[in-house]
Amino acid sequence: MSRVQLALNVDNLDEAVTFYSKLFNTEPAKLKEGYANFAVVDPPLKLVLLENPGKGGTINHLGVEVESSDQVHSEIARLSGEGLFTDEEIGTTCCFATQDKVWVTGPAGEKWEVYTVLADSETFGASPQHHEPDPQGDVCCGASVQEGEKASASTSCC
Repeated sequence: MSRVQLALNVDNLDEAVTFYSKLFNTEPAKLKEGYANFAVVDPPLKLVLLENPGKGGTINHLGVEVESSDQVHSEIARLSGEGLFTDEEIGTTCCFATQDKVWVTGPAGEKWEVYTVLADSETFGASPQHHEPDPQGDVCCGASVQEGEKASASTSCC
């Protein structure tokens, strides 16, 4: 089986393990001092957590693409039920695509999105339903995009 591996620095391993256990609805496959990994079956993912205080949350965002809006809405309900704050974007335009998505923020500030692509778009940026912009630039498609900045991304990036 093939799966993507993501290695993340985290400030506090215990907090990170708690968050990712809820996000992926699974417990770690391996847990050692300063280290944990998850063998997530659906979606196929090997998530590695490395405790490096002061280095946590250094990525733009991470994402999981799902097949339908129903799946996005199911995740909104599940994550909310786990007590995680969700930022929903329904019918938003990001990365040259119209999408339904939900964002959650991990313990070190890392951004995760669960999304589905509804249609292609001729524009990169956000629709009026988009969440409030981050002062350091919107998180979209793995890049920080400042207002008015031209984006160079393909239609399949998200």
